[in-house]
Amino acid sequence: MSSPRVNELPRGGRFVLGLLIFGVLATVAYWLVWFGVDRELLASAHSESYYAFENSFPMADAWMIVSGLAATVALIRRRASALLWTIVSGAISIYLALIDVLFDLQNGIYRALDSSGVMIEIAINVLTLAMGAVVLSWAWQKRRELAGFAGW
Repeated sequence: MSSPRVNELPRGGRFVLGLLIFGVLATVAYWLVWFGVDRELLASAHSESYYAFENSFPMADAWMIVSGLAATVALIRRRASALLWTIVSGAISIYLALIDVLFDLQNGIYRALDSSGVMIEIAINVLTLAMGAVVLSWAWQKRRELAGFAGW
């Protein structure tokens, strides 16, 4: 088994880059639709408490976007900070997904499975949780290789 060349992305790195970029773009697209097009296209409920809950996410999602962009840039530039940023990105994704899932469970959001908004909500929950877990797990498994990148 040959060892990777210096400053080569660890195995699975391109896939993780794809997840990070997808996560950033999907999050930006969600908020553009929510605030700029029609939130009813995405809404899984139609109550003031639901809208207040959703409207509390933009700053946290902005942090997720920043960490995803920082991880992407650090991986592309082969910076040791990629370790930090991929861990941050994966962790914030899991955290936000769990908050969303708990709200949905406590408020019966998943009960209306015939609603397109609920199906979008489930897809967002599954993707956010799964992608965060994959990114976090990959970063931890590749921590020595990532820490060995130039620029630490």
